[in-house]
Amino acid sequence: MTTPLESPVREQSQSEATARQVGAVLQDQRSTDRAGRVPGGLREVSVLAFPVILSQLSMTSMGVVDSAMVGQLGATELAAVGFGGVWMWTVFCGFVGASTGVQTFVAQHHGAGEFEKCGAWTWQGAWVMAPLATIAAALLIVFIDPLLAVLAPSKELQPLAASYISIRAVGGIGLCLATIFAAFFRGIGDTRTPLYVTLLANAVNLVLGYGLIFGRLGLPEWGVAGAATATAVAEWLQASVLVSFLVRKKLSVRYATRPIRPDTSAQRRLLRLGLPIGGQWVLEMASFALFLTMVARLGDASMAASQIFISLLSMSFMQAVGIGIAVSTLVGQYVGARDWVSAGRSFASAQKLTAILSGAVALLFVAVPDRLIGIFTTSPEVLALGRPLLLVGAAYQLFDAFGIVTDGALRGAGDTRVPFLVRFCLAWGLFVPLAWWLGIHLEGGLTAAWIGGAIYVLVLTSYLLARFRSGAWQRIQI
Repeated sequence: MTTPLESPVREQSQSEATARQVGAVLQDQRSTDRAGRVPGGLREVSVLAFPVILSQLSMTSMGVVDSAMVGQLGATELAAVGFGGVWMWTVFCGFVGASTGVQTFVAQHHGAGEFEKCGAWTWQGAWVMAPLATIAAALLIVFIDPLLAVLAPSKELQPLAASYISIRAVGGIGLCLATIFAAFFRGIGDTRTPLYVTLLANAVNLVLGYGLIFGRLGLPEWGVAGAATATAVAEWLQASVLVSFLVRKKLSVRYATRPIRPDTSAQRRLLRLGLPIGGQWVLEMASFALFLTMVARLGDASMAASQIFISLLSMSFMQAVGIGIAVSTLVGQYVGARDWVSAGRSFASAQKLTAILSGAVALLFVAVPDRLIGIFTTSPEVLALGRPLLLVGAAYQLFDAFGIVTDGALRGAGDTRVPFLVRFCLAWGLFVPLAWWLGIHLEGGLTAAWIGGAIYVLVLTSYLLARFRSGAWQRIQI
């Protein structure tokens, strides 16, 4: 008995049928061209990207909402959420990153006209990633106290961060599953369904967080733990609603989205593609977490200012993440159809859209820094530290946006291994040493440390752009 995910040998035996399907896809594209819509053009990228941008902004706003509300409790509480959130994400980003590999397989099969193979990749992703994320959550909860005893900069911050991380770890499993299910929808070009589900989850997080942080709406007053609980509930809600949409009859008939048995051969293929993605996320986040640990030792006010800065940056570069997800889908679909021209055009269009949106954010950071920082705190010390950071952030987020979008295009083509190695070398060979040298050794402080981060992002983005333009991604086989 065969499954929708067989070995490459079986796929080769279907080459004639696939060729006919690809021909039909290309014919559809030519018809679309005659209707005035250019494959890979700015309009196509924008239509696909904007729902993803809104979805990413909404999802990221969960953390921003936590920070804004917890910031009213004090600088130490805000620092605990920032510090705990970074280390929690460092543990789980590898699983979330690897899960995005599902989108590449789905997009390339969809582009090749092999619709019946799309749904199966979603379940193979769930079968392999969910147990790993569960083990990671359990280990994190068990060892959180000794971990924070080594890493946390102050005894006052330790118990708050431990509570936040332990609760968020449970939600991390749901986040991993939600990423897998969303990857299917985005792979077939449906970016609206994940948007609607994310908006629902964000609304639940807002209401529940308000109640649990401050003891309102008849709920207990849990402070930092309440913020973590609200986000964890929202993450599991997101996964549950997405899977309920995934198994609907309409999708099941066309894409074979009903649950299937685990297939180790397919899971190995998925891991070969996804592990470099997850690995680069872990290594980058580990270096970033170490950087923030250095920042935290400059004092709770510096850590609070950095958390505000990160929250604002996250709202800006999530636009780039949304465009990156969209271009990953389009490049994947056009690679599946062997339409290299449209794949390259999709990349160019995505970069144009990125320049417009990120340029607007840069102007905002420069024009009204006090108003942006004032959303989170009224502390004069934090405000003074935050103002110059936003000037650095204007350049940082612009460089980062181009890199994120380029990385998405490479991921859609299946080009993940070489970028992973380069990121590893730059994160640990440039970012951490440079930030330490500028910020601590030369006593440049918080702003100088972040300037080191901006230099790292500029170098990384320059490499990724050169990698895509080399055309190496056209030779990748997943």
